[in-house]
Amino acid sequence: MAYDFEKLIKQDRNEHKQYKFDGTLLNYLAIVKDNPGIAVLAHQRMQELLIKSGIEIIKTEENPRLKRVYGNDIIKRYSFFVNKFFGIDKSIMKIMRYFHSAAMKGEESRQVLYLVGPVGAGKSSIMEALKQVLEMSPPIYMLKDCPMREEPLHLIPKHLRPQFEELLGVTIEGDLCPICRYRLKHDFNGEFERFPVTTSEFSIRSRKGIGVVPPVDPNNQDTSVLSGSVDISKLDLYPEDDPRVLSLNGAFNVGNRGVVEFIEVFKNDVEYLHTMITATQEKSIPSPGKGAMIYFDGIILAHSNEAEWNKFKSDHTNEAILDRIVKVEVPYCLELDEEVKIYRKVLKNSSFNAHIAPHTIEVASMFAILTRLTPSSKVDPFTKLKIYNGEEIVEKGSTKRMDIVELRDEAPREGMTGISTRFIMKVLDNTLSESEFNCINPIAVIETMVKATKELAIAEDEKKRYLGFLQDTIKKEYNKILEKEVTKAFIHGYREQAESLFNNYLDHAEAYVNETKLKDVNTGEELEPDIKFMQSIEEQIGITSTAAQGFRQDVTSYMFSIMRSGGKIEYKSYEPLKEAIEKKLTASVKELSRIITQARVRDKEQDTKYNTMVEAMKDNGYCQHCCNVVLKYAANNLWKD
Repeated sequence: MAYDFEKLIKQDRNEHKQYKFDGTLLNYLAIVKDNPGIAVLAHQRMQELLIKSGIEIIKTEENPRLKRVYGNDIIKRYSFFVNKFFGIDKSIMKIMRYFHSAAMKGEESRQVLYLVGPVGAGKSSIMEALKQVLEMSPPIYMLKDCPMREEPLHLIPKHLRPQFEELLGVTIEGDLCPICRYRLKHDFNGEFERFPVTTSEFSIRSRKGIGVVPPVDPNNQDTSVLSGSVDISKLDLYPEDDPRVLSLNGAFNVGNRGVVEFIEVFKNDVEYLHTMITATQEKSIPSPGKGAMIYFDGIILAHSNEAEWNKFKSDHTNEAILDRIVKVEVPYCLELDEEVKIYRKVLKNSSFNAHIAPHTIEVASMFAILTRLTPSSKVDPFTKLKIYNGEEIVEKGSTKRMDIVELRDEAPREGMTGISTRFIMKVLDNTLSESEFNCINPIAVIETMVKATKELAIAEDEKKRYLGFLQDTIKKEYNKILEKEVTKAFIHGYREQAESLFNNYLDHAEAYVNETKLKDVNTGEELEPDIKFMQSIEEQIGITSTAAQGFRQDVTSYMFSIMRSGGKIEYKSYEPLKEAIEKKLTASVKELSRIITQARVRDKEQDTKYNTMVEAMKDNGYCQHCCNVVLKYAANNLWKD
């Protein structure tokens, strides 16, 4: 085993040796000649690193669910962000558009990438991902001992640059920092080709190519944090304007050729942010003391919450900075399936080793999303949740699909308020800590969410709305899910029976609407449509005999429209009919389910059926404890007379 460790260490050391370089500018020029791509600017380097993992272009017309969510938009998914961020594809695409334009030296290359959104939406995580991708990148070539880690091509005098650019196939942008300019003149007598060149990695901890600016106390804002300072201990040795007295260790100096991140950027006074103006538009930063401006090539990232943004934006005197900002909104996720993935990812990366009963995370996610949705006059909140999740919802009494675009147009600020992912994660943690068993289930999670919501410091009417979701909307939805789960455990081949009911209904409804007869598959006998059979399904969703004809016409018309568009017809195709069939199946075992789950004393046959049902539920992901909990809950809350 020791040999394996040694092998791993040596392999890593050898890989790092490949990137080690110590030479002069002349040696570096030969490398650039063979590979001009190593002399790119910061934005282009970042863009190349982000797309290196691959891009998946999704045509929504080929994916019915995504078409319902995104319409006819073309969605690009970048492999680097996949499995890291969920439900914010549009925001990721805007960020990548920024880097694509900036890499081509467009206007964005001279602007700040600013992320705004609610707490816990993923702004900081996106920033961390961008910094980490730099850390994983190959080392860059730099002037040895340069505090700005600058590009060696800056050594080439401006009058020679056109010739060198032609020979090397690159564009040389930028100028030497004061310290390197002094060294070139005094240590190398202006012989720039002899100036030493080395390599350097990016590192967050070592402050190499990645500078971070936290919010600073307004009463003590020192710009040296941004652009360095004058080392007063050296003023006895050198004149005030001598470059040797400069200490270029500010965030912009450190982040040259990499990234400078401003955390909660607008918590700082405006005067403190003025360095941004020259760093973006002129690509230069102030020199400490009385020196000339210093060339800066870096990506400036910033983020804050919406309240800070609105306050900053409302002051017209901030126009100079506002004009240099590319704003990208990072809202909360509004897709149920994607929200579930967020918690699964967080739990996977934690030491959370409890058993999680089926639908636990789904129920918690439902609450999070319901709080983020803007109330609509067109649909109820839970229907809106389903539509945003890409489920096909049809307006009752018609074949018209609910339009997600209309709902979004109705609420342009949606996703910028509501419950955060951190709230839900704390609920899951608290539910586990209060559990006697190493297991959490939807019932316990709903109870914990109710307690936590009551303690929230929000307006009373908002709190009442949130509690309504938990105590009414979500509870009813979970009851439906659990009823279906228990029914499935009783019925072997639940889906097959549902499909069989669906196909039979469709055959009879089509014959009824077209005033034709059905042919018996076995005898060949022609039969009249079975009205009683159709009514037994329709009555499950309150379709009266007077409305039955219209419903049957809607169903057949809708199925034909799916067939014409090349879609697959199944029992889930038409939401009202799907609901009716599932209720019909549930009703067929409801009495049996109720008797067996509620009975304290069962006969031998009932006991066998109960044990078979428990085993089926275990196969579906329940442990013995959570199975007992949900069945006890079912006995007390479902199938009430």
